[in-house]
Amino acid sequence: MDIQALRRANPDHWARAAAIRTLTLDAVAAAKSGHSGMPMGMADVATVLFDKHLRFDPQAPNWPDRDRFILSAGHGSMLLYSLLYLTGYKQATLQQIKDFRQWGSRTAGHPEYGHLEGVETTTGPLGQGLANSVGFAIAEEALRARWGKAIINHHTYVMAGDGCLMEGISQEAIGLAGMQKLGHLVVFFDNNNITIDGSVDLADATDQAARFTASGWHVQEIDGHDPAAIDAAITAAKADPRPSMIACKTHIALGHAAQDTAKGHGALTDADQLRATKEAYGAPMGDFEVDPQVKAWWESLGQRGAADRADWDGRFAKLPKSKQEEFSRCFARQTPKKLSATIKALKKQFTEEAPKLATRASSQKVLEVVNPIMGETLGGSADLTGSNNTKTEGLGVFAPDNRDGRYIHFGIREHGMAAIMNGMALHGGVRPYGGTFMCFVDYMRGAMRLSSLMGVPVVYVVSHDSIGLGEDGPTHQPVEHLALMRATPNLTVMRPADTVEVAEAWEIALTETDRPSALALSRQGLPTVRTEHKNKNLTAQGGYVLKDAEAAKRQAILLASGSEVSVALEARTLLEAEGIGTRVVSMPSMELFAAQDEKYRKRVLPGGPVRVAVEAGVRQGWDQWLLGKRGREQKAGFVGMEGFGASAPAGRLFEEFGITAEAVAQKVKDLL
Repeated sequence: MDIQALRRANPDHWARAAAIRTLTLDAVAAAKSGHSGMPMGMADVATVLFDKHLRFDPQAPNWPDRDRFILSAGHGSMLLYSLLYLTGYKQATLQQIKDFRQWGSRTAGHPEYGHLEGVETTTGPLGQGLANSVGFAIAEEALRARWGKAIINHHTYVMAGDGCLMEGISQEAIGLAGMQKLGHLVVFFDNNNITIDGSVDLADATDQAARFTASGWHVQEIDGHDPAAIDAAITAAKADPRPSMIACKTHIALGHAAQDTAKGHGALTDADQLRATKEAYGAPMGDFEVDPQVKAWWESLGQRGAADRADWDGRFAKLPKSKQEEFSRCFARQTPKKLSATIKALKKQFTEEAPKLATRASSQKVLEVVNPIMGETLGGSADLTGSNNTKTEGLGVFAPDNRDGRYIHFGIREHGMAAIMNGMALHGGVRPYGGTFMCFVDYMRGAMRLSSLMGVPVVYVVSHDSIGLGEDGPTHQPVEHLALMRATPNLTVMRPADTVEVAEAWEIALTETDRPSALALSRQGLPTVRTEHKNKNLTAQGGYVLKDAEAAKRQAILLASGSEVSVALEARTLLEAEGIGTRVVSMPSMELFAAQDEKYRKRVLPGGPVRVAVEAGVRQGWDQWLLGKRGREQKAGFVGMEGFGASAPAGRLFEEFGITAEAVAQKVKDLL
């Protein structure tokens, strides 16, 4: 690549893009770690995008109608940090650039949502940002339909590399985006043909342009170092009604000795090579030095956005006050005032009627009263709508010809669905929930972990939560999945025992602002165990006394969640008949119980009685409550699963695996 020819052809553009490249080189060298090559290769695309197309205001980084810029290739984080510093984001100081990858800095090794204004999502696990961007674009389409073009009308731009496109989640995301005709989504493919191991053709022969075309995208292929071609491609992309992919042929680590090599992917720290690269660029030679005129030009781009934002403020002010308040409520992740009263009334109805329902069906009954009063909910399922019971009457289906629809058919794309919901929640203004079978949490795991890491209030509706699903057998029967989800920091897992607890669980999930929730729901019908109405949300306590000892002094405490709460109650009846005083504790959420003060937890789980936990899953996680809080190993037991399930009717499975009232009662007597 003739660097001098590039400099001569577009000297002003070159100097501006070079600022990204040199800041990257200096930051990575100072940290002695990082990824230099991607920012150096994509600096030209970023410069044209920010100069000619991106609508943003560094002084109002959360302006709802800003364009979104997502770096799916998150290892190239210095590209994003350089842009934020150069354009004048307050938190992106030069010191933060110097502190790249250091303890306490906002400039983490990979971009992290919530650490630095201007970072729209946490990326690094390849493909996630690309899938997130589809969620951003869906949210933008839905909100444009709801609020009008004067209030919501912006684009989502994402940079993705060869690695992002090799990940399976990329096809899940681009397939849905193409079908949905998300015309405000533009993907820049950093086509540098290099991965960590070497040339892409070591592992892949995919024609990416043909793949996107086959998925319903508008596709262009350009020289990623030609500013005129980049500008023209973005203009054409914005004019096309389909989502667009611009394949940008670039050189990784442009101008460095490691250009076009696998070494160029990682940390370029050699001092002599760094100086030689800066000389070739014609850039200032000082560490972290940017030409003042270049910095002033970049800052002018940031200042330019203030006018766009002010125009938007004026349009927003013309909305009726009630609409302004509703819009602001949705973006603040606040629930409508009537939600609490609605849930209370529903609980009272369920307590009086005492239905026997699968909790997945109970969930649908809750959504039937929630969706009409929360216009921001966007529901969906990974091709299991009738099984997850996630669709309610009147929602309508979100589609290219119906952007008012609030139900999304994600197709058989569990991982994509989870990552897309992350993007929807991060965009703001909507509350996404999506359903699948609990065993397919395995497919969603990467995106669920990022939901928790970022603290975004996505709701995962995971039904068919145990061997209780029956005949489909062990491939579909989750046994380890509750433990897996409970082991994830900042994820609230709720496994409600009946319709009343389901209503409470939904109230909790919908009022969360900084953590995701997973609702584990049964396939099989469950009796109502909450037979006395309480206004208080008992599920919010995580665990509570459902029934206490009556026949005699308390000698046993049974702990259970979900479908096994009714098993515990039956066991209590057997034990009380034999004069063994037994307390039953419903524990729909270990995380919420752990968050209660110690005094409350001791009241629920006092020392002395034997403790037996009952759950149709593995034991992992239960010992915290069986052995802790004055529990003892000699006086603790577990009734549940030790291996995988089998194919048979649910009732037979519970008998064969010993998850019965009789087995629980016997476990108590053995411990006594």
